[in-house]
Amino acid sequence: MCIRSTFSAKYSVTVLNSPGTIDIGYRGEIKVLLINHGKKPYVITPKMRIAQMVIAPIVKVTVQEVESVSDTNRNSKGFGSTGNK
Repeated sequence: MCIRSTFSAKYSVTVLNSPGTIDIGYRGEIKVLLINHGKKPYVITPKMRIAQMVIAPIVKVTVQEVESVSDTNRNSKGFGSTGNK
């Protein structure tokens, strides 16, 4: 789940644990955990459009342990190293 950007910008209410993951075995009600960062109370009422859900496929991978990996253009550069400055 992620908060709708207009909702967050207008009311300073965001989703905790975002993005959340609902695993394959869950069968209960889907809930949205919100936090109010604003100074005023905000009341959520039924049928308000407060969050969005993305449904994504489950990708199964096989992990292979190796002694070393090949060099890349990025190598070990951290966040922000993709050329966007």
